[in-house]
Amino acid sequence: MIPLQTQRLTLRQLTQEDAPLMLAVLNDPDFLRNVGDRGVRTEADARRYIADGIMAMYRRRGFGLYKVELKDGTPLGVCGLLKREGLGAPDIGFALLPEYRRQGYTLEAARAVMRYARDVIGLTRIVAIALPNNTPSLRLLEKLGLRPEGIIRLPGEDEDLLLMVWENQE
Repeated sequence: MIPLQTQRLTLRQLTQEDAPLMLAVLNDPDFLRNVGDRGVRTEADARRYIADGIMAMYRRRGFGLYKVELKDGTPLGVCGLLKREGLGAPDIGFALLPEYRRQGYTLEAARAVMRYARDVIGLTRIVAIALPNNTPSLRLLEKLGLRPEGIIRLPGEDEDLLLMVWENQE
C-alpha cells in the first residue's frame, strides 16, 4: 500500500519503530474501556503485537491498521481495516490518542480508509463493531455511511457489540 494522503494526514503501514505509539494507544483508558485489554505493557510487547498481528495481516490480507500521522510526522494513532473471526467482512477500526480527538482527524482518516477499501481493494461490504454505549464511535461510523444491523458477540468474548454495516449499493 502506498501511503494514503488527506488534506492534513498521512496514513501508512505500521513498522516495528511504531511500538511507542502502539503502546500508548493500546493502554489509553478509553481504548481499554471501549475496545479491550490486549495485554501489551512494554515496547517489546508492542513490537510483537505489530509483527504478529498487524504486519501478519498486511501479508495475509493486503490490509490492516495504519499509522495516522500529521503531514509533519506527528503520530496521532491508528485507523484501518481488520479481518476478525466471527465477522463476515473486513471491519474498520480507529483509535487516536486523547490529545488528537475531537479535531476531525479520526473522521478524515476513516474516510480515507473507506475510499481505499472501496476504490482500491474493491470491498463491497465493510462492517464495524462497537459497544452500544460508545456514542462517539457510533456517531463517526454513521458519518461514514455505516448503519446498525444488530447485536453480535464475537467468538470467545462475553460482551454484546453493535454491528454496523456499509454495503456498496451499485
